[in-house]
Amino acid sequence: MTHLPQTAIDTATKHLHDILSLAIEHHHAQAALVVSDAQCALAIALTRAYRSCLPAACFIDFDAVSPEETLAAIDLLAPGDLVVLIQSTSFRLEAYRIRIELFKRSLKVIEHPHLSRMPGIEAIHYIDSLAYDLAYYRDVGHALKERIDRAQSGVLDSGGERLVFASAFESAKLNVGDYRTMKNVGGQFPIGEVFTESQDLESVNGRVRIFIFGDTSFAVNKPANPITLTITKGRVTEVFDSTPEFDQVLANIRADEGEIWMRELGFGMNRALTQDKTVSDIGTYERMCGIHLSLGAKHGLYNKPQIRRATARHHVDVFAVTETVHLDDHVVYQNGAWQPF
Repeated sequence: MTHLPQTAIDTATKHLHDILSLAIEHHHAQAALVVSDAQCALAIALTRAYRSCLPAACFIDFDAVSPEETLAAIDLLAPGDLVVLIQSTSFRLEAYRIRIELFKRSLKVIEHPHLSRMPGIEAIHYIDSLAYDLAYYRDVGHALKERIDRAQSGVLDSGGERLVFASAFESAKLNVGDYRTMKNVGGQFPIGEVFTESQDLESVNGRVRIFIFGDTSFAVNKPANPITLTITKGRVTEVFDSTPEFDQVLANIRADEGEIWMRELGFGMNRALTQDKTVSDIGTYERMCGIHLSLGAKHGLYNKPQIRRATARHHVDVFAVTETVHLDDHVVYQNGAWQPF
């Protein structure tokens, strides 16, 4: 295993210190538990960085102890204490999703999953994506949500193809490291996203060019050339310049759901992840600066009359070539960045 250079660990330490103090608002008087493994270089580097940031924390090697010992350490924590999960893959404790259980106990959580998917230069991109610019995320994030929530329409230009959202949007959700009004503090890092969807899914029509999609192994798949989708009344009706891997994604959705809905409209804000600076883990890359959409009927935060939750199985992220984004008549994205509001 090739270890990351000390400069990368130093950068991670700075970014994690900012996350702990500014986003999570963890104080040294509060207890902290760091559960990690040593199965990949990025996990090892993050663990070293957290040791610098949290010298008084309890550190557990997940692979060196029993699940019962890890659970016993969690049981010692009080509401408001912090748990950090550094996972080369994804930890499993008994039958529950560990982050959900921790939130039930009113614990703060920082989760770093699937780190082994991001070796080499991708590990450096991941560390860069942990940078927490409080003013950028909170000021631009909240301004973007406010404009989304009052917009009556939107247009995504993906390089000559236009996708038109001809209705108002659902109340946007924020993932910008601002937990002051939220029940749960923390979540999966890196952060940087505002997301919504059309109130009327069938009001979405036009074409969109996508340059990356999540494949059947939940990995980033970047075809040689962008794939063009035709969207008619909120559904994918034509595909141009496809690949066998993307055809398989669409076939899986059709087999389970009969048709291919387009639902989520995600406004990614993380400036360390771009069309050129990518990582293989789709859950991390979802924060990239630009627009991502979801294919499939599943989007649990919003209910729609045409879609039954019980039969909605797929949520596949696809990433649009993003030239400009309009909300009503206002340009909110241009030249690779969110514009002043």
